[in-house]
Amino acid sequence: MNHSPILAPIAVLVAWTMVMWAWTLVTRVTALRKAGVDLSTAAPGGRGQDLEAVLDPKVMWKAHNYNHLMEQPTVFYAIAFVLALTGWGDGLNAQLAWGYVILRILHSLWQATVNTIPVRFLLFILSSLCLVALTVHALMAVF
Repeated sequence: MNHSPILAPIAVLVAWTMVMWAWTLVTRVTALRKAGVDLSTAAPGGRGQDLEAVLDPKVMWKAHNYNHLMEQPTVFYAIAFVLALTGWGDGLNAQLAWGYVILRILHSLWQATVNTIPVRFLLFILSSLCLVALTVHALMAVF
């Protein structure tokens, strides 16, 4: 079966999101155990952000990034599927999609480990520019 090349970066970003989920889970569970926090006694309705006051910020960076992967990348998935379905998911658009995914992975690694804002912001802006270009191309494909 022949498929659009833009589907590969979609699958890679989803897989990367699962890596970040696992990294968040392992890091949080380890930190909670180390802090002596027993989740079975947590008040009902507690949320992950409630851990900000309990855990080291470096532990929370992974969770912050996982949350970021639930935000703007959802737009990427929608646009990439539009491009795939309209037959515009190859060539430059596939390259832009790979650029977006690589920059988001770099953003994740940076945020989860170093987390200085100027570099993180630059990676976000560069990935966003890829997304803007993909969006323009998707609009061209459907109109």
